[in-house]
Amino acid sequence: MNATLIEFLIRAKKATYAGKGAETTSSRTKSHDLKYTEGDLMYYDTYLGGEKFAGEEALWNSETPYWSMNYVGRVTGENFSGDFLKEALLNVPFDMPYRGPSAYTNGDYSYKCSVQGEFDWFQGKETICYKGKEIYECYFHGGLIK
Repeated sequence: MNATLIEFLIRAKKATYAGKGAETTSSRTKSHDLKYTEGDLMYYDTYLGGEKFAGEEALWNSETPYWSMNYVGRVTGENFSGDFLKEALLNVPFDMPYRGPSAYTNGDYSYKCSVQGEFDWFQGKETICYKGKEIYECYFHGGLIK
């Protein structure tokens, strides 16, 4: 079942935040919410903030919570590009379906992501550097819900 859910999760990520998908109705005051469904599967991403942010992604299978990931991040330097972050996140791999790939570069920007654990229990960090200087960091953790 995890392979099917991971494939769904990747499609959902590409259709929502990373893919510049439309936000849905805010679930809390000033939250940004994105939702994606296919049949009995639902993905929901909700976050607060912008340059400093916190949020949660979650999957439901037949209206039952199945998996969740919390994240918190911040811009720490000049020249941050949200478009570059989304570009990196569009390259989320099957073997690391949390944020983006372990490494991605375009021009002066470089993205790195490291993870410990597996889909059922994990933690990680992503960073973006501009011309070799770190300008963004995000920590995340999550796993299966039972």
